[in-house]
Amino acid sequence: QVQLVESGGGLVQPGGSLRLSCAASGTISSINYMGWFRQAPGKQREFVATITSRGTTAYADSVKGRLAISIDNAKNTVYLQMNNLKPEDTAVYYCNAGAKTSWSEALKDYWGQGTQVTVSS
Repeated sequence: QVQLVESGGGLVQPGGSLRLSCAASGTISSINYMGWFRQAPGKQREFVATITSRGTTAYADSVKGRLAISIDNAKNTVYLQMNNLKPEDTAVYYCNAGAKTSWSEALKDYWGQGTQVTVSS
């Protein structure tokens, strides 16, 4: 199994910055991609950003230019640098990874427990 543990959430004022981290651990043969989703109260979980192990990135339109995703393959860790945060960024942020626990197994999706980000004055 693969475990994902997020950290770095908290309370920040509008215009402020936060950096989220997510470390993968367990029986890992390979990680193809890692990313972030978020879920605000009363809303469905939505895509935020993703990055492949080769560094190819994709972002939701609502965060382009403000959030930046990066990956440290040696540490099996993904980061989300969030700048110029807005109240509408308030949500629980979930880490996601596509990983294999052995070379013969199919790629599976894994999820973290989530970390709260609150943007408020």
